[in-house]
Amino acid sequence: MRTCSVCLLLLLTGTTPAIAASRDGDNAALANRLTWGVSSQSLGGPQPGSAAWLDAQLKHPDDTLPPAIAAQIAAMRISRTPVAQLVVDADAANRYAGKLPDVARRDAARTAYQRDMTALANEAAARSLLRDNYAPDQLREQMTWFWMNHFSVQAQKRDIRAMVGDYEETVRDHAFGKFRDLLEATLKHPAMLRYLDNDQNAAGHINENYAREIMELHSMGVGTDYTQKDVQELARILTGVGVDLSPTAPKLNPQRQALYLRAGLFEFNPNRHDFGDKQFLGQTIKGSGFGEVETALDLIARAPATAHHVSLQLATYFLGDRPPPAVIDRMTAAWRKTDGDIAAVLRAMIRAPEFRRSPGTRFKDPVQYTVSAVRLMYGDRTILNPQPILGWLNRMGEGLYARETPDGFPLESAAWTSPGQMSVRFEIARQIGSGANALFKPPPPPAATVAPGTMPAVVPAALPLPPVAVLPAPPLPHLQTAAYYTAIAPRVAWPTKAALAQATAPQQWNALFLSSPDFMRR
Repeated sequence: MRTCSVCLLLLLTGTTPAIAASRDGDNAALANRLTWGVSSQSLGGPQPGSAAWLDAQLKHPDDTLPPAIAAQIAAMRISRTPVAQLVVDADAANRYAGKLPDVARRDAARTAYQRDMTALANEAAARSLLRDNYAPDQLREQMTWFWMNHFSVQAQKRDIRAMVGDYEETVRDHAFGKFRDLLEATLKHPAMLRYLDNDQNAAGHINENYAREIMELHSMGVGTDYTQKDVQELARILTGVGVDLSPTAPKLNPQRQALYLRAGLFEFNPNRHDFGDKQFLGQTIKGSGFGEVETALDLIARAPATAHHVSLQLATYFLGDRPPPAVIDRMTAAWRKTDGDIAAVLRAMIRAPEFRRSPGTRFKDPVQYTVSAVRLMYGDRTILNPQPILGWLNRMGEGLYARETPDGFPLESAAWTSPGQMSVRFEIARQIGSGANALFKPPPPPAATVAPGTMPAVVPAALPLPPVAVLPAPPLPHLQTAAYYTAIAPRVAWPTKAALAQATAPQQWNALFLSSPDFMRR
């Protein structure tokens, strides 16, 4: 295909796009770094990167969505029903299905259960993408994605599909707060406890999964200032921290009754806790119940290794591979000064001269690429069906809540730049640039059947990309709009301009630009 040939030429000749040489502090360039991308809606008000914009985003972010988008989200079951009820009802349905003596009825009930669970996860993914596209609090939505990837869970495990929407809300609520509070909020959420098996961690039956990932991934980082003994002691500290779907508390003797904790589905059961003293990160923690967990989280959150590791992850997400050490130093200093205040760490990063000079050096991962393309093309139109976006993300290997391992999707560009990745991305650029009509039609009804006993993906991984020719033809969107000319065109490199000049139709022009290195980077 001629379009794809030109796309490859763009990537080969435009590896250093002009956006990387933008003026120091160019607010238009920073829009691609601090938001989900330039759109027609982002042109008014304070510009991303400015002091007024940053204050508004960090101090009192406005999350008012367009009425049509807010109505879609409000109608979702995950918005109307508490997570505890969703999970308990789903568990009851699953148990009922398992007890049916008739094989056909049992299979039908299990199919209905699987379909219902997948629908809940689909709602969470749709809500996330609608917010990314339309929410004015763009930096918080960026940070929500970062933290969801940092504290990653996979929705397909056990009953997490019914929990993941609430988990994302919990993460979003703590996106700008103290890291220590975010760490505890994820620790107390049933999605995390289910995913890393801490609900199976009990005195005499130690499960180290969650303890290890807290140390290696969530806080201090692999190979830093802790030992395998610290992991083992943290696992002991976390015994009894789990999930309970029962409406009644367990039977406890009077001495332990006061130590029992319950909040929604979260439970600390002292009957399952190891009350022996522990030696953790050089400190003696006396056996006392959940207070041990609080003490351990204090030590973890205040460890210098945690400040450095999380700052490095943040800087890699926003600046790209090998962020300047000076920026990391500024961020870790802000962390220590503010006791891990995430907003303060972000300010230190954004105000660093190296950050202001860096737009255009970060290769977009699939989520960043797809959302920014849709925002630029369709920012003034109401998406009625986010499912095609979810399908595109699955095809590129970054489906929401789909990472099988707890390390989250890679932040480094090498994970997303293979020839296979680029080929899929070019095809998706063609789809988006040619109308993506399915986005603006009500979603089709759910599939009639799901194979009994299977755990279907949040969205079928093989969701097809229908040929543009068979879709209806509403007025074709044009990328050459005010958003393009104001915020993008001044920094487009000459190889891209030369390739765009070869386009013979608006669809081809759109696909070429969305395939260019200028757009692939942020």
